[in-house]
Amino acid sequence: MVVQTLIDFDRAPVFAIPTIEPIAGLTVREGMLIEGPQGWGEFSPLPHERALGRWLTAAIEPGTVGWPDPVRGRVPIAVTIPAVDAVRAHEIAAASGCRTAAVEVGVGGLAQDVERVRAVRDGLGAEGVLRCDAKGRWDPDTAVTAIGALDRAVGGLEFIAQPCPTVDELAQVRRRVEVPIAVGESIRESEDPRSLRLSEAADMAVLATGPLGGARRALRVAESCGLPCLVTSTLETTIGLAAGLALAGALPELAFACELGTRGILAGDVVADSRSLVAVDGYLPVAPMPPAPQRDQLERYAVTDPTRLAWWRERLQSAISAS
Repeated sequence: MVVQTLIDFDRAPVFAIPTIEPIAGLTVREGMLIEGPQGWGEFSPLPHERALGRWLTAAIEPGTVGWPDPVRGRVPIAVTIPAVDAVRAHEIAAASGCRTAAVEVGVGGLAQDVERVRAVRDGLGAEGVLRCDAKGRWDPDTAVTAIGALDRAVGGLEFIAQPCPTVDELAQVRRRVEVPIAVGESIRESEDPRSLRLSEAADMAVLATGPLGGARRALRVAESCGLPCLVTSTLETTIGLAAGLALAGALPELAFACELGTRGILAGDVVADSRSLVAVDGYLPVAPMPPAPQRDQLERYAVTDPTRLAWWRERLQSAISAS
């Protein structure tokens, strides 16, 4: 990788920011910040991720080759509702300023999921738009039952994301339900996302920049998948979220709100408060590059445990070797 000579990977700071609410099993979000000649990027593969080379490509993209040119200046945002109780779900939805919510389901029983989506419906109001994300937790029969119950509970879902883990299972569910199916994890976990044939399995694709190798590569996946696309977060800091906004800003068409309203799930950020990406009136701006980290924030959330630091340095080295 030619850019290795332009980046001092050994000095990349490592951060750990607690989550306000547990989401997808995470209570702390860790990662590294990579400074390139033109700016900063975020390297924060989740613990189960194996395609580390893609995450590194995404991290160095903004500081080297830059992001694709945008076709819009701002992006509609969906607030993410973790698998919290109904009272908390209502609070998050009502305070978000967004008219669309993506609700995590499949954790606990169906009754809890139904209570949560009803609370979110009440928090958004009658004109709000709801979608659910099961993160591949159901088998096809369970998915069909759950989707029907959730759809009835709120008077119609916009879509359900990744109800089952595999593309074949998604196709089975899609044939049996009327709610549109979105595919996300199946794309991000594929060795070759551009080779997937998804037309029978899903109605739309949910893309994320880190797992797909950055905004430019994710844009090529969007072009090849043949489905309407939206963009989601992997619970990044503002520096990582800016890459998702760059992708959303460059998509030729954007018919859905993007799930990039996750900054509020983290207890802090690595940039100045004035630069933190918190949705205003349901939108976030598309910027040509991410803001730089703030020194005091880096110090506040710095990882200091030698064992954990060594783990992240080794992870980064593995990503460099894989690139």
